[in-house]
Amino acid sequence: MILVVGAKGMLGQDLMRVLPGDVRGVDIEEIDITSPESVRRVLLTLKPRVVVNCAAYTDVDGCETNVDLAMRVNGEGVGHLAVATREIGALLVQVSTDYVFDGTKGAPYVEDDRVNPLSVYGKSKLLGEKKARENPDHLIVRTQWLYGHGGKNFVETMLRLAGERTEIAVVDDQIGSPTWTVDLSLVITELIENNCRGTYHAANRGICSWYEFAGAIFAEAGVGMTVRPQSTEELGRPAPRPLYSVLDCDKLTHDAGLELEEWREALKNYLEKRRPARKS
Repeated sequence: MILVVGAKGMLGQDLMRVLPGDVRGVDIEEIDITSPESVRRVLLTLKPRVVVNCAAYTDVDGCETNVDLAMRVNGEGVGHLAVATREIGALLVQVSTDYVFDGTKGAPYVEDDRVNPLSVYGKSKLLGEKKARENPDHLIVRTQWLYGHGGKNFVETMLRLAGERTEIAVVDDQIGSPTWTVDLSLVITELIENNCRGTYHAANRGICSWYEFAGAIFAEAGVGMTVRPQSTEELGRPAPRPLYSVLDCDKLTHDAGLELEEWREALKNYLEKRRPARKS
């Protein structure tokens, strides 16, 4: 049995739909990953062969002022899962982020590049990676710029703002790869089925800025909106962001024969699937 922790979240919902066979989902009502007792009770009762952890505190700016909470959820909580999965002989799959890098390399990051998170969120997720490795049977999947159904994300925010204004400013100096949760779920499924272990990068192919991503969202959705570029400094958010955090996914292709679709195609597919859901 595969257990998805954080099953009600954006990625968790898609994993529940994509993962094959006997799949169970738990969320905060059933498990508190910051409590070793709660984690041990659930895992020893269900005895899954694989645990995929999607539970996380993902408010990047909120983490800057809620440091203890970020470290407990994104860091120590993963450690509790690592201890319990090791005890029952289960694989721990931990979802991580491009924010473990500082964005100064100037080229796509490979899995063994030096990590140097700029923000509390990045530091907490890096701690989670270190804790996950306390179970030798682990799989860490770093991804970035996630969007999907059933969760707060950039695509939905842009489309909501399109109904409220005619012009918007979006940062143009942060570069990455927008990634659809369905595509990421398929990759995680294949990595598990191929018995892959260690750390992998997984993101939709191609790169863009948030400014370019916003323009593509409005164009593909057929929405009229003036998008104005601005710098990260002008935006002035509390948490520092890596400016160029593109992930090199060649290892994914080499080891598992996997290659995600191009980001704009993924966006088209997401919007196509989104429309009928909005009409019902």
